[in-house]
Amino acid sequence: MSGPGALRRRVAIDRPADIEDGVGGFVRGFAALAETFAEVEPVSSDQQEKGRALGLRTLWRVTIRARGDLGGGFRLRWRDQAFAVLSVRPLDSDGRFEELLCEEFSA
Repeated sequence: MSGPGALRRRVAIDRPADIEDGVGGFVRGFAALAETFAEVEPVSSDQQEKGRALGLRTLWRVTIRARGDLGGGFRLRWRDQAFAVLSVRPLDSDGRFEELLCEEFSA
């Protein structure tokens, strides 16, 4: 039987949402969708320039029980970190778990 290690970290999942900007328009933001337990592990880090600042870009692998409703553009929050979901793929042949490749950029 294949599968991830223990899903011990509680993460929040946010979905993309349009939020009113107060002057008749909308701004792309996020709305809370759910909380779940996950396995969270760093994959790689490198320095990158973002605008005029040099920051650290870290890729993370996050494993959760399969939901089927997540994709690129969603966001995860864990501790005081926010992660942009880049991709989602099934992790096992039974479809019980999903692996999310996420990006964190900290200045």
